[in-house]
Amino acid sequence: MKKMTYAEAIRDGIRVEMKRDADVYLCGEDVGKFGGCFGVTAGLVDEFPGRVLDTPITETAIIGSAVGAAAVGLRPVAEIMFIDFTGVCMDELFNQAVKMRYMFGGKAKVPLVLKTICGGGVAAAAQHSQCMEAWFTHIPGLKTVMPATPADAKGLMAAAIRDDNPVIYIEHKQLLGLSGDVPEGEYVIPLGKADIKRPGSDVTIVAWSWMVHRALAAAEALAKEGISAEVIDPRTLVPLDKDAILASLAKTHKLVIVHEAVRTSGFGGEIAAVVAEQGFDLLDAPIKRVTAPDTPVPFSPVLEKAFLPDEGKIIQAVKELF
Repeated sequence: MKKMTYAEAIRDGIRVEMKRDADVYLCGEDVGKFGGCFGVTAGLVDEFPGRVLDTPITETAIIGSAVGAAAVGLRPVAEIMFIDFTGVCMDELFNQAVKMRYMFGGKAKVPLVLKTICGGGVAAAAQHSQCMEAWFTHIPGLKTVMPATPADAKGLMAAAIRDDNPVIYIEHKQLLGLSGDVPEGEYVIPLGKADIKRPGSDVTIVAWSWMVHRALAAAEALAKEGISAEVIDPRTLVPLDKDAILASLAKTHKLVIVHEAVRTSGFGGEIAAVVAEQGFDLLDAPIKRVTAPDTPVPFSPVLEKAFLPDEGKIIQAVKELF
């Protein structure tokens, strides 16, 4: 084990896979000499000359070229600086990348990783702060990864790169400096395997990305009041580890879902539907969701703080179940 930040763990995950497989390359705006908008890819251009490509400012070209490269055998990790900008390259993603394998009868593979970043908390305003994972979970053929810890960030990056299908790998700005123990060398976490971040017996809290840490803080406070909360981190939304959520619910019989994205059509609604279809008899109380409201992310730090889900809102939702 080695202590790394979340950003360093992502970089290490890419580095290990680039050493292991000469077909892996990195491309995107400023990912080379500048080291990426948030420094995540710093130094890789010197370590892998010719395999870290600075691109023009054109999301369409970044993903379009990566789709073509993946279709002929390479394994691109293509960075879009902010998830807010992925709308520019959606045709390349949802009409081309994810459909090739199906439309060519399984003869084409598109091992593409779209690496991007989401989230608020830094007063970056409405066009640089969104959590839009639900958009991508609605696209058949696209896997959606949202790591919450440095170790998960490395292990899931390796799994995403090794996958023969398109994967969107979504980092969070608030987690980049988070430090933790990370396995050295090759380390892979299978996609579709949830993690119990904190065991508990009275209520299940399902949260992902930055919200995992707010859920853990809420669980710590609730424990002091005698309420034992189990925090489940799906880690990948597609594929979703439904069994882990239902197994937790079989113990606790109460469910709170927490996500930073806005409420309407958020992925929390999908999890609630899964539980209603497959685990309704396990519930002793209505399902609660803690989410952002259905508005753009405010620029004002005061308003943004009010917009984001926090420990207080999670605690309140849990207490409403008892």
